[in-house]
Amino acid sequence: MPDPPMPSVLLVDDDDVAAEAVARGLHKHWVDYPIVIAEDGVTALQILRGAHATRRISKPYLVLLDLNMPRMGGIEFLRELRSDAGLRDTVVFVLTTSNAKADVKRAYQQHIAGYMVKSALGPQFCELARFLTEYRAAILFP
Repeated sequence: MPDPPMPSVLLVDDDDVAAEAVARGLHKHWVDYPIVIAEDGVTALQILRGAHATRRISKPYLVLLDLNMPRMGGIEFLRELRSDAGLRDTVVFVLTTSNAKADVKRAYQQHIAGYMVKSALGPQFCELARFLTEYRAAILFP
């Protein structure tokens, strides 16, 4: 059986330090997926729609989404994404600092693939790296 395709990751997070920490953590743990960073939901949608002036992402891809961002937050982004016929099957994992039950519920109502709290993912995001590696091996991308 051939190796599963290497997905690209769209990391949507307004905190530059947090986004860079996630990217460094994945690379440190040998998850060398191409990573594109978007600072909010508006920019993320532009990238996914191929309308951003400089940033592009190739298929297959998945989204790691923070919830609390300016301009367009995570839940608003999810609503827009799910209403777009060309993007509604996008695989999205929430990656946030919030473990509030209301946030978890609202995110799952938008058909996310999973909800992860940053502080629970181990030093330098080692658990996130392990999860993404196993996920890639176990699933087929849309």
